Amino acid sequence: MLLPQLPKYLSMAFWVLLFLARSIAFAQAKIDTLQLLHDVKVLSADSMQGRKTCTIGSKRAQEYVISAFKKHNLQAFEGSFRQFFSASAKDEPCTDAANLIGYLPGTSTDCIVLSAHYDHLGVVGGKTYPGADDNASGVATLLAIVAYFTSNKPHSTLIFAFFDAEESGLQGARVFVNKLPVEKKRVILNVNLDMVSRSDRNELYVAGCHHYPFLKPYLEKIATISKVKLLFGHDSGTNPADNWTNASDHAPFHRAGIPFAYFGVEDHRDYHRPSDTFANVDQKFFVNAASTILDAIIEFDRHLAEIKLRTPAHTPSGN
Repeated sequence: MLLPQLPKYLSMAFWVLLFLARSIAFAQAKIDTLQLLHDVKVLSADSMQGRKTCTIGSKRAQEYVISAFKKHNLQAFEGSFRQFFSASAKDEPCTDAANLIGYLPGTSTDCIVLSAHYDHLGVVGGKTYPGADDNASGVATLLAIVAYFTSNKPHSTLIFAFFDAEESGLQGARVFVNKLPVEKKRVILNVNLDMVSRSDRNELYVAGCHHYPFLKPYLEKIATISKVKLLFGHDSGTNPADNWTNASDHAPFHRAGIPFAYFGVEDHRDYHRPSDTFANVDQKFFVNAASTILDAIIEFDRHLAEIKLRTPAHTPSGN
């Protein structure tokens, strides 16, 4: 049976609703949820042996990340995705630690460095420390962001940096900042991810706005649409336990005068324990946190020219 023709104004409303529904569906599809969870599960599996720097487990993690680079057609600097360096540790120094670096060119040569460390504690006292939240979650989120921007060309050039030897003193990040693959003036912002898959209170923190308040309006916009509580803080004061300014790989960028936004959760009962496993990942929170981080990076990418004008190195007083 044929339906009667809708009045013009109702027909128009139908198409508007259809457009909104499709827009919502697209927004939900930005992150490949199954791939995101699969990546965390693989990176925190027993076969990765806790991903300690310069171990077989670390090399397996490297191969996994680099295979994703190749799948998504990331480009390499000077022909290699690996930036080798010598890492020092109390127990066994090694000479073949490796940062994993790839990039996607944008319409602008100005860069955002998106980072997450892939190393963890390895095997201690015969027990494997899987590091699902710390920091397989950040690595998996960054790989999901790689996938998104492969299909959605960024305005800025995005450098994806997966750092080694974070757990032994932010060594990989320090090497990278000291040997940037592009001119320093082109690096406008660092977005660092470290522990983003668990929160009993549905809280994801973003630190950095105390030092770089011009970033806050972009993040406040994302907070209004986020399915997690996106909170500001943990970036001021004298208590190292509460001030995360130097707590992860964004610290060398900050010391070099490069603004940062650091996404992470507060410590939980499984932090740096063998129980930081995939089974203890809060999958709903994790997917929503990853989506929020992606939305923030999209916002930064769209407005990087504005952000550049507000950074200390590019304001009139900083020239």
